[in-house]
Amino acid sequence: MLALLEAQEPVVSVRGLYERGEKEFFAGRFKEAIANWDAEIERMPARDPYHWQRGLAYYYAGEFAKGVKQFERHQRVNGNDVENAVWHFLCAVKQEGGSVEKARKALIPIEGDTRIPMKEVHDLFAGKGTVEEVLKAAGQAASPLYQRNQLCYAHLYLGLYFEALGKAEKSLEHMKKAAVDFRMDHYMGKVAQVHFKVRDPGGKD
Repeated sequence: MLALLEAQEPVVSVRGLYERGEKEFFAGRFKEAIANWDAEIERMPARDPYHWQRGLAYYYAGEFAKGVKQFERHQRVNGNDVENAVWHFLCAVKQEGGSVEKARKALIPIEGDTRIPMKEVHDLFAGKGTVEEVLKAAGQAASPLYQRNQLCYAHLYLGLYFEALGKAEKSLEHMKKAAVDFRMDHYMGKVAQVHFKVRDPGGKD
């Protein structure tokens, strides 16, 4: 009986499914990440609207319509997050029939995200701001660590902005800065790193 139990695959907890999905995501295996997160949500359906991580995986896996819906559901539980509006925009651009113009008209309005440079990032995606304004805001900080973090975020979202515009070379220039020059090892810093690796497999850090 003991040998039989040992031969069976252990039951993975909900947390274990999330962690396994996260590991797959940062390894660039986006469909595998989604499969684990789908299983997680099947076990705990209440997690669904909170699962912005699955939305990111949908973007990189090319499942853009699902990404749009995921970020719309997330907006209902997290209404003041510029990043959610931006990822919704990115998926909306790339979904079937999507375009920058349509995504801009549907850009989720955000008030109250005080993180620097999120206001300027939102203005940029809305067509009301500039790259220079994003970088100027990010370059002002109380300490070198804050500045590095702000510049990591700034270049991540500038890279994604230019990807949405179809400007791959300019996108990679900014993403390299987020992933290498201003590298941060928190969640979105790691997103920049995995983005840079999958978009430029031959790139050197």
